[in-house]
Amino acid sequence: MDNIILELEKQHMKEDAPSFKVGDFVRVDYLIREGQKERVQPFIGQVIRKAGHGFRLTFTVRRTVQGEGVERTFPLHSPRVVNVTVQRGPNRKPRRAKLFFLRDRVGKSAQF
Repeated sequence: MDNIILELEKQHMKEDAPSFKVGDFVRVDYLIREGQKERVQPFIGQVIRKAGHGFRLTFTVRRTVQGEGVERTFPLHSPRVVNVTVQRGPNRKPRRAKLFFLRDRVGKSAQF
């Protein structure tokens, strides 16, 4: 039974999945549907979490918009995620797997 599920998941996985780490600043191009039209909307921020594995891999990106923190979780192998590009690496190597402590910070200290 597990082999059947794994085979189905492999069919839907992206062949050229991007590689990035927690702490990297990424640009996620996400396909948005507005009525009958579709457009690609970029979401640029810092990866604060990666969870899951294989087909179920998700990552959370955080950015600050007008002084307010905005987080969005994306499934990596979703057809709506068009492209993920690494803008730059972190300022220093993170010592945590999940950077949730950045939620409490403001300004420059909110960037890791």
